[in-house]
Amino acid sequence: MTGKSNSFLRLGGAAGIGFAALILLLNLLVLVPAGLPSPGAGVEEAIAFFGTGPVAMDLGSMFLPAVWVLATLFGAAAVAATRETERAGVHAWALVGFAGILLQNLNVTTVSAVRLALAHTEAADAPAALWAFHEALFGLNGTFLALALIGLSMSGRRAGLVPVWLAVVGYAAAVLQFTSAVLTPLVMDDAGPLGRIGLAGWLLWVAWLAAYGTMLLRHRIG
Repeated sequence: MTGKSNSFLRLGGAAGIGFAALILLLNLLVLVPAGLPSPGAGVEEAIAFFGTGPVAMDLGSMFLPAVWVLATLFGAAAVAATRETERAGVHAWALVGFAGILLQNLNVTTVSAVRLALAHTEAADAPAALWAFHEALFGLNGTFLALALIGLSMSGRRAGLVPVWLAVVGYAAAVLQFTSAVLTPLVMDDAGPLGRIGLAGWLLWVAWLAAYGTMLLRHRIG
């Protein structure tokens, strides 16, 4: 059983690295070059972007099922890596982190569905309502990312799976993500410098994912 467990950890580690790489590439190569409005952008900018046609959103959405599968595999492997740890609370914190992964998958699924709806409709009043809905969901998603970062960083550290510096990166990213979620109403009205809080947290989240995945690849159960 130990051999099979270690194989799953390697799969989960590779999934974490793949997850980080895929979401970074989707943003850098598809969504940002296409002009996707950033959080806090006005509805006029959103209407102008989504009115140009659904090509970019369609292309980006095709990769999202793989993104969510990779995220789930990574979270499950992080939980499995702490299963045999006897220290109190370690496995429980891993489950908290995994719950955060699943909730952000659900939330981003809704965000992506709204984006597709915006890209494929031309109704006069729908864009304003859908864009506001999108902004709210996108901002509040920081809550679930914070859960994932705190739970998996704390369990990974207590189980000896990750070094102190990586746990600190996870905690810092969690603080930024949660702060961004709390400030969602303000960012929706005018992003300004507040919008950069979420961006900084997201970049730390991607780096944390890649590093955590590498740790899972190296970890051995038993």
